[in-house]
Amino acid sequence: MNRKQRIMLIRIVLSALLMIILNFIPAEGALRFILYLIPYLIVGYDILLKAARGIINGQVFDECFLMATATVGAIALAIYEKSGDYTEAIAVMLFYQIGEFFQSYAVGKSRRNITQLMDIRPDYANVEKDGKLVKTDPDDVETGSIIIVQPGEKVPIDGIVAEGESSLNTSALTGESLPREVRSGDEIISGSINMTGVLKVRTTKEFGESTVSKIIDLVENASSRKSKSEDFISKFARIYTPAVCLGALALALLPPVVRIIIGMAPAWESWIYRALTFLVISCPCALVISIPLSFFAGIGGASNQGVLVKGSNYLETLSKTKIVVFDKTGTLTQGVFEVDAIHHSTMENEKLIEYAALAESASSHPISKSLQKAYGKEIDRTRVSEIEEISGNGVKATVDGHLVACGNEKLMASLGVKAIPCHSAGTIIHVAIDGEYRGHIVISDIIKPHAAEAIKELRKSGINKTIMLTGDREKAAAKVAQTLKVDDYYAELLPSDKVDKVEELLRKKSEKEKLAFVGDGINDAPVLSRADIGIAMGAMGSDAAIEAADVVLMDDDPLKIAKAIKISRKCLKIVYENIIFAIGIKAICLLLGALGIASMWLAIFADVGVMIIAVLNAIRALFVKKL
Repeated sequence: MNRKQRIMLIRIVLSALLMIILNFIPAEGALRFILYLIPYLIVGYDILLKAARGIINGQVFDECFLMATATVGAIALAIYEKSGDYTEAIAVMLFYQIGEFFQSYAVGKSRRNITQLMDIRPDYANVEKDGKLVKTDPDDVETGSIIIVQPGEKVPIDGIVAEGESSLNTSALTGESLPREVRSGDEIISGSINMTGVLKVRTTKEFGESTVSKIIDLVENASSRKSKSEDFISKFARIYTPAVCLGALALALLPPVVRIIIGMAPAWESWIYRALTFLVISCPCALVISIPLSFFAGIGGASNQGVLVKGSNYLETLSKTKIVVFDKTGTLTQGVFEVDAIHHSTMENEKLIEYAALAESASSHPISKSLQKAYGKEIDRTRVSEIEEISGNGVKATVDGHLVACGNEKLMASLGVKAIPCHSAGTIIHVAIDGEYRGHIVISDIIKPHAAEAIKELRKSGINKTIMLTGDREKAAAKVAQTLKVDDYYAELLPSDKVDKVEELLRKKSEKEKLAFVGDGINDAPVLSRADIGIAMGAMGSDAAIEAADVVLMDDDPLKIAKAIKISRKCLKIVYENIIFAIGIKAICLLLGALGIASMWLAIFADVGVMIIAVLNAIRALFVKKL
């Protein structure tokens, strides 16, 4: 909670306490008016100031002017009647400010500066000068310069490897969990992390044009390009406020003037009383309270189901979603690589896994970890010796006196072993023992248990199209897309490519259709911000993705996406019910008030009674378990 929100909360609590206390103080006349004016001004002075500024600047008819007119009218009526009942004016302003406070708190808490979380920004580049490494600002490195990237450092600028071999962690950029092996002549992109060897890199771009710089720029600017749905009360007030204000003014002036023209007594007091009653009836309390409450109840109901919605406007957008675009790794898949299959094995599968796991036991590579997990037993290092890791190809080791080689087809070729090609998607580990080919192991990313069901539920929910975007290889992407039966997919994409693809989809869809993007990594943050509605995985997702998103799935279950859409649609249905009900009753009561039929009791029903009914209806949005 920020300072502004804390001050508002104090004002609300203080005003409410003073209003309660004043009910027990027997003050009359001017003293009573002054005492009640204190809590009214404490909670509503900023609304009155905004209304005054609007009048001065020519922007009269907004919700602040409406609230000011309604509450001042209620006070004026109390003075006119000499009833001393000022509680209604204070209560209306109080409820309005409570709604504003909760909306401000919900949105403000969720929105921080995304760029603070973007730890892929490199702090320096190592430039070699006079035989020494000098840390230089990446902005000052010219195209064609030679930079040195040591193990554990971020690649600061896009370039080509001039010398050295290493493994690069590119998960922050492409979403891929498996490192990429690079050697002399290979292109590398900024933002990836050098894991093993020292690399000399010849830069091909300036920092401002490099991949990492573009990601940061996309995150910083994507939110500003997102269209925001205008608040309903502001739209409504543009029509409703001038209409009721002019109607009240006409009611106070025109009938007496007409009566004077036709020779009758003007009866100013009677018509002014009707006009003030008209203003009290016109108070938008039911709308002001029930509409935000409906949204907050919907947000509360969603949170109980593990779906965090960051603001009421996102619920409205979510309810109109017709296209859902998914990231793959960590969103539809678990982002954890496991042994998927064993092909062409000339020995028992368990024995093949055992030899491969022992040979890879000295490596911290994800492939090694997945083999050890498949082996399922404690590694006995005494069985392994003469381990030789061949960068980019695999590993050789002596296991139980046998020479075991595990790696890609290049490793097999270097040993004179003919490998059998594999057409399955995933990482293929060929295994040779004592120079004889023994089969290969397929390691794949595992699809989440509810992913396929999530796609089905989305179609049942009225989603017209599901699309998958990924930085992964074409073959792996095709396998996942086919298994889950998504409508379309695009593979081998960088973050900027994902944004371009989403913008293309946004251009093609109709204006009424909304597009949601679901992701989990730092690399997804720009796309989450650019989509009409961004949905992030909260349990394993990166901080940047969670902050950039409008909706967060707290348990990473994609099945909750359809649930969130159903909740949003129920919430919007309740909102529209309250709007129609409140406006309909108001219109009838305003007509009766203008005709002089409505008493103050009817005015109170039109205000407080409608509000209570609308609030009770709004609370229904909390109950969403059976959706």
